[in-house]
Amino acid sequence: MEGETTEPRTLKYVDIGINLSDPVFRGSYHGKQVHEDDLADIIERARNIGCTKFMVTGSDLKESKHAVQIANDYPGSCYATVGVHPCQAKHFDTHLGGPSKLLEELRTLALATKQSGHTVAFGEIGLDYDRLFLSPKESQLKWFEAQLDLAVEVQLPLFLHSRAASEDFERLLKSRLDRLPRGGLVHSFTGTMEEMQRLVDLGLDIGVNGCSLKTEENLEVVRHIPLDRIQIETDGPWCEIRPSHASAKYLSDASPLPKAVKKEKWQKGCMIKGRNEPVAIAHVAHVIAKIKGVSVEEVCEAAWNNSIKMFGLGETSN
Repeated sequence: MEGETTEPRTLKYVDIGINLSDPVFRGSYHGKQVHEDDLADIIERARNIGCTKFMVTGSDLKESKHAVQIANDYPGSCYATVGVHPCQAKHFDTHLGGPSKLLEELRTLALATKQSGHTVAFGEIGLDYDRLFLSPKESQLKWFEAQLDLAVEVQLPLFLHSRAASEDFERLLKSRLDRLPRGGLVHSFTGTMEEMQRLVDLGLDIGVNGCSLKTEENLEVVRHIPLDRIQIETDGPWCEIRPSHASAKYLSDASPLPKAVKKEKWQKGCMIKGRNEPVAIAHVAHVIAKIKGVSVEEVCEAAWNNSIKMFGLGETSN
């Protein structure tokens, strides 16, 4: 009817990769308490723009337990991943009691917290040949394979990391994905068009954040990710969209983020400069919509459905 206005649909986001266990989200930087713990404010800011689900990344046994604790503290909003990051693969060789003890502890944690509903994915696991100085290639390969087998046993979808290792990464995944009905997601994707296409062909979803939107080549890859295979993340406190990134030009008409101040000047309600946080997921979705030539509502709806279908997150999939 003439004169009627249509209310815009409320956007819904899942931040599928957020490192809420990082001390900076508690006001601690390099071991020094600079300002008060503002984790609750960070989560509330995100909720205010429709980001109501958060997947807190586990990067080793300790951080996985910490992620589970945050999931326990924020039921219905925060969920954990459990696993050992490729750059931490050396932990298997230094763990008290040996590698088999660490694998057993991961199994016990994953099974118990899957049952309680706190853990929704096995990860962050994968390969990173850009940072072999942190964990050697042989160690990464051995423990990625072992953790993939553990994920199949526990029957959790995968939360994956791949850097400069596509051939080995895809080879190890191919023989196991048919035993994981809900597959998995390659997060913080920065690979080539060909790599993205191969991963999609394997049935995997692709996680996009600010690091996935740095260069014109990155943007071209994201443009071609099928909407039914895309999920959105911030990977905070890292991977913010910076003014120097190719994606920044698409933010001129985006709703501004809350004011950001230096950490020493912290005040309630403000972001911290250089500390990415979940509220910024709105800008990631905005850029994806712009480069794909679709509405942000369409991007958000697709990403939400993809995340719920794969990880559950206390919701029923469409």
